[in-house]
Amino acid sequence: MKSNRPLITFIAMHTDIVDLRQFYHSELGRLAEHSIAMALSSLWVRLPQERLVGIGYAVPFLDRFSADTERTFAFMPAGQGAVNWPVGSLSSTALIFDEELPLPDSSIDRVLMVHSLEFAESPRETLKELWRVLAPGGRLVIVVPNRRGVWARMEHTPFGSGRPYSRGQLTHLLRETNFTPGATAEALFFPPSKLRAVLSLRRGFERIGRALWPAFSGVIIVEAQKRLYQGLPVAARASRRVFVPVLAPHGVPTTRSR
Repeated sequence: MKSNRPLITFIAMHTDIVDLRQFYHSELGRLAEHSIAMALSSLWVRLPQERLVGIGYAVPFLDRFSADTERTFAFMPAGQGAVNWPVGSLSSTALIFDEELPLPDSSIDRVLMVHSLEFAESPRETLKELWRVLAPGGRLVIVVPNRRGVWARMEHTPFGSGRPYSRGQLTHLLRETNFTPGATAEALFFPPSKLRAVLSLRRGFERIGRALWPAFSGVIIVEAQKRLYQGLPVAARASRRVFVPVLAPHGVPTTRSR
């Protein structure tokens, strides 16, 4: 029997750019950035003169890893909002829709996704688009909230929003979209507390967590490579997005009296 109940689609709302900036300027945010950056460093293979794109809100980490790049871009989803980056220089920021990137095929060497995949309306379509723009052998590095971790359950940090993932879910999604998962890392083993007494124990939590309960990290980090020996079906698709400039006056409808 066919059900007449309407299908419900889960759409994760992006964390606002103002909230993201405020978080990373806080003490908790700076410690979280340091923890994630150290985990990224463990799997970040240097590629001299690479073309790097950060998607979502990756600018705290692009500052650390853009020294050897030929060029680096910060792509920020329209639902999140954008800020100028790098500060005090010509802007390398673009406001984008993550299923239709303004890049030619095979033009990027590495993509770093932070605060991105968990908000994607269609994660598969987003990853297929990244597959398109990555060069042969290109690398994709994804940072997502761990569904088993404490950080995904707390709403006062950006990691408590969106759709968290398990390692198995992320691996399956990558293989389904023609990526080969490789090195992995974990970060954020300390609790997302604002108390200085708790934050002072961060190093101990991180060290013990990696050794005893890696499955309960706050975020999962996975590096994957573009797989070339299996083709993706090509299908024409119409854009589902229409961007309306926010500053454009819409006018107020008026009624004329007769």
